[in-house]
Amino acid sequence: MQCNEDDARVKFYTCSCFCTDNIFLEEYKLHVRFISEQQFRTDYQAILATLGCSTDIHFKELLKKIETEVERRRQLGVNSFGRAVRIKEVYKPLHKEVYFLQESYLAPEFLQIVNYCRSDEASEEGLLGFLHPLAAKRVYRFPVFSKKFCKELIEELEHFEQSEAPKGRPNTMNNYGVLLNELGFDEGFITPLRENYLQPVTALLYPDCGGHYLDSHKAFVVKYAMNEDLDLSYHYDNAEVTLNVSLGKEFTEGNLYFGDMRQVPLSDTECVEVEHHVAEGLLHRGQHMHGALRISSGQRWNLIVWMRASCERNKLCPMCGRPPRLVEGEGFADGFTSDSQSSVSQNTSCVLN
Repeated sequence: MQCNEDDARVKFYTCSCFCTDNIFLEEYKLHVRFISEQQFRTDYQAILATLGCSTDIHFKELLKKIETEVERRRQLGVNSFGRAVRIKEVYKPLHKEVYFLQESYLAPEFLQIVNYCRSDEASEEGLLGFLHPLAAKRVYRFPVFSKKFCKELIEELEHFEQSEAPKGRPNTMNNYGVLLNELGFDEGFITPLRENYLQPVTALLYPDCGGHYLDSHKAFVVKYAMNEDLDLSYHYDNAEVTLNVSLGKEFTEGNLYFGDMRQVPLSDTECVEVEHHVAEGLLHRGQHMHGALRISSGQRWNLIVWMRASCERNKLCPMCGRPPRLVEGEGFADGFTSDSQSSVSQNTSCVLN
């Protein structure tokens, strides 16, 4: 498997659609695009009226919320970088060791899967023998972490939540959770997890959507609890491949459900439920539509890793379906690279040897 020699030297970008597309309106369970007030009224005023936004006052209040969200997204990179600097200055971790990936944190079954994928005789057919068959097409479940590690990671996250350090939230659909890059998990934990353990697996399972060349990611933890976020609406991810690991704690209900790929209308889709077990991960294509049902008690913490392949997304932005219009970003940004970098990726890196 061949990758860029030094991903740290690659400059990553965001598509300009990030600021305007896929804005989630929680009260109406609707994703919208906002370019201007006139465009928004033309595209959405009628459908919003059927969903309860029926007066001009309601509509103007909604417009104000959307404009605030667009501005938040425009400032997101700068603000996230500032939070990360401040967190490093003021926050004292409870479990310093969990910031650095160790094989003892990984489930023996997962290590067995990875070792097989690294072997010369590895094949997709052989790999499927290690994985739990599920009703959802090309969704796979397998143990990822030890339960001891999951417990310690949640303790660390709860300790952070109780601190006075600044906190960014994962996205407009998750109001409770932690951006792991801001907390300092990227370099020592998530990057080696992606490069050394997950990519050998995704290379066999998802060669058609960049699984063989995942060169960036966005990682975060979401929290579901009573009187907080209870569920997650039907959506797709800004990723080529997604890993979703259930960390705990004790909870009831809250299964995930999967439909079809984003191009298939919901009217033509039959959704299926998939149980989520503590310390196990669900691996799926980012464009596979999915959601989370409501929990009925307890707390549920999930680690989400959106893994991205620049050699795929440089062709078409997965969020707007158009050639990406690049804007500067911080860190891995949204996983796009410039034309000169993408030509290197497509010609030499996006291949299996």
